[in-house]
Amino acid sequence: MPRTMVINVAGLGESLIAEIPSLVALAGRGVRLGLEPVLPAVTCPMQATLTTGEPPARHGIIANGLYLYDTAEVRFWEQSAHLVNAPRVWELPLQAGKKKAPPKVAMLFWQQSLYGSADIVISPKPIHGPGDQLIQDCYSKPGDLYARLAAGESSLEPGKPRGPFNLMHYWGPMVNIGSSRWIADASIAVWRNEKPDLMLTYLPHLDYSGHRAGPDTDPHKAAARELEPLLAALIQAAEADGGRAIVLSEYSFVPVKRQVAINLALREAGLLCLREVAGAEYLYPGDSRAFAMVDNQIAHIYMPQTRDLDADTRRVKHLLEKLDGVGEVLDAEGKKARSLDHVRAGELVALAAPDAHFVYYWWLDEAKAPPFARTVDIHSKPGFDPAELLIDMAKRCIPLTAQGIRGSHGLVPESGAGWGVYLDSHPPKALAGRKSLRATEVAHLLV
Repeated sequence: MPRTMVINVAGLGESLIAEIPSLVALAGRGVRLGLEPVLPAVTCPMQATLTTGEPPARHGIIANGLYLYDTAEVRFWEQSAHLVNAPRVWELPLQAGKKKAPPKVAMLFWQQSLYGSADIVISPKPIHGPGDQLIQDCYSKPGDLYARLAAGESSLEPGKPRGPFNLMHYWGPMVNIGSSRWIADASIAVWRNEKPDLMLTYLPHLDYSGHRAGPDTDPHKAAARELEPLLAALIQAAEADGGRAIVLSEYSFVPVKRQVAINLALREAGLLCLREVAGAEYLYPGDSRAFAMVDNQIAHIYMPQTRDLDADTRRVKHLLEKLDGVGEVLDAEGKKARSLDHVRAGELVALAAPDAHFVYYWWLDEAKAPPFARTVDIHSKPGFDPAELLIDMAKRCIPLTAQGIRGSHGLVPESGAGWGVYLDSHPPKALAGRKSLRATEVAHLLV
């Protein structure tokens, strides 16, 4: 089997491939398939599925965030590989009778990669100092790898320094192609110098225009064209060594036009626990009879202080089913049918209407919104906040509304809207004649 480079292009949809000549060429000499995501079609659950072959009910990554019962905290973007409750495909026992060393694996900017079995890891991990101090840094394995990459010569522009990774270009209102360029540059260096058998790398660029502008828009297509030199260089590097190039996406974007604040509805029903501190209202999940951890088009509803779980579950399900912008509410039976019945999942899981997405907001008066609401603070908010990609220029801060967001993802409609793509330069014979692929099938194709 040739060495394999897997390039995860966040938000890449079928219609965008025509904007990227290197992908058109790759599809011409290999395969090009639709990729059916798991529910929810968001980054962490999908990347866990792509590397384990299991749905969230088995690997336990039920959203980009987790509610930790022991500490009564919502934590988004936790990076430990130990959170994945199923083995990665390269960790599985080799087939009987085959004497072969396990593959050398590199994970660059993939979620839940720290402290795991991958031989090479790079992931953003800034250090938070006193006050608002933020020291930009990346975790790496081996420990000196990031420093070597930051001090090294660019793979994309020989003769120029690569420099350090800029976290401000990775998420927030200052995002741009720079984050994907640095990751692609570093990935080529790792591929050539460290020689992994399997390398997983991640280009986030389409996530920005996908949320801000939505699919099938000129800005989203322009962002796709910006990726061409990066993808061309990565694919060329893989194939120059006789390697295999796989380009895939976890989801694509669907247009949205309205936001839904589930926590506000739960507050009005008297189920949310809030406390006012220094004039701002803070949510206390562990004291709430019901609260929502929201993530794009999906929301997990937890009931830490329920007095009667069956009664509260019925009450909240009925409440949410009547809420404008909620398409479906999954109870225990519904979660099982969608392979989302893991102990980490909420007692209920709400799915947005196709043209809606969820926001975490709970305040009635914007003056009482907590200070972190107007900042890029992915660890304080009990939900994904796409408004962090926007900026209120008059106030120089994040707006307290996501009405400017035009694209989202998370649902898995049978129509194929919101599905990802899979392109493979060396497709196995089993893919001959296929038009689509399930996300749970991908892991075993990688090795």
